[in-house]
Amino acid sequence: MSIAKYPRLLVAPKRSFFLFGMRGTGKSSWTKNQTGTAHRIDLLDEARYQTLLRQPELFAAEIAARRESTIVVDEIQRLPQLLNEVHRSIENSGKRFVLLGSSARKLKQSGVNLLAGRAVVRHLFPFVPEELGADFSLKRVLETGALPLVWQAADRADTLRAYVQMYLKEEIKAEALVRNLPGFARFLPIAALCHAQIINTAGIARDAETARMTVNGYLEILEDTLLAYRMAAYAPRLKVRERRHPKLYWMDPGLVRAVKGQLGPVTLEEQGALFEGWMATLLRAYQAYRGLYDEIHYWSPVSGQGEVDFVLTRGREIFAIEVKSSTRFNATMLVGLKAIADLPRLKRRMLVYRGEQDLRFDGIEVISLATFLRLLATKKL
Repeated sequence: MSIAKYPRLLVAPKRSFFLFGMRGTGKSSWTKNQTGTAHRIDLLDEARYQTLLRQPELFAAEIAARRESTIVVDEIQRLPQLLNEVHRSIENSGKRFVLLGSSARKLKQSGVNLLAGRAVVRHLFPFVPEELGADFSLKRVLETGALPLVWQAADRADTLRAYVQMYLKEEIKAEALVRNLPGFARFLPIAALCHAQIINTAGIARDAETARMTVNGYLEILEDTLLAYRMAAYAPRLKVRERRHPKLYWMDPGLVRAVKGQLGPVTLEEQGALFEGWMATLLRAYQAYRGLYDEIHYWSPVSGQGEVDFVLTRGREIFAIEVKSSTRFNATMLVGLKAIADLPRLKRRMLVYRGEQDLRFDGIEVISLATFLRLLATKKL
């Protein structure tokens, strides 16, 4: 998959690093563009994988025989034991390793310490508007997502359907991540319906006809395979008690729609969750690529005064952002941002909507998506 048309924002570290990202984000293509003549070991190559599984000592011999200063290992999570030799090689030969992974589950289960700080960690996300430039289309992103694998496909809907089947077959079944594949398959579309919502594991368990503890395990698999993530609630010391349950976000709008089996035109009922979820991933991407802020939470007091979609922290400063898929502004959209006004160290409150006019109400910035994207691109958020 070539991504030369869309230069990525991710900057390659000069030292060894892990690069994580769900399959289809373009990790291999980006790495080829960044590392040029580096020696590559692809563990998705079944013959290479089986050989190193039986004789892991051949990995050390291969590295020792190479003159290249950079070694790329793709899908490192398939053989985490190779990291012991990577560690030794970094220490003894000074070689630089680029370690690509679409899952952190086996690395965590194996007790791997990610080379004890000898390699930094980076993440690659679906395309962001700044990377797509003039080709960016919010309508297209909400309908079929922004995964590079899908974005450049001739038939995006078919590619998304195949992606979901590949995930179940190659990531889940082949790696034996769950014992009950039919149960996990039932869970997936129910979890997709919970996109951009506070997680109710009891409700998911009931609908998926499985145990609550099993659902917790399934949610961990979604996170470990980098398809979804849980966003924690912000918990400042306010007079009202904040909810503690996290919200669930899938990494890409096209993916969540494919898992639901709903790949036609985006319905009105879908727009809000899809737009909010896309914005959540966009913020995570800029957090990873540019370090614009330290943490991302949501805020929602039990008092029912109104939710704020995103609370960003940067040092001691806090930024509150509410997003709406509406193309028209209405003052009722500001309920949550007004309720959070007394939050200590709150520097800025912002409503982002799909209209065109920028406004200001009671110290709250009401800005268009286009303006918000410019703020991200120019590091002025």
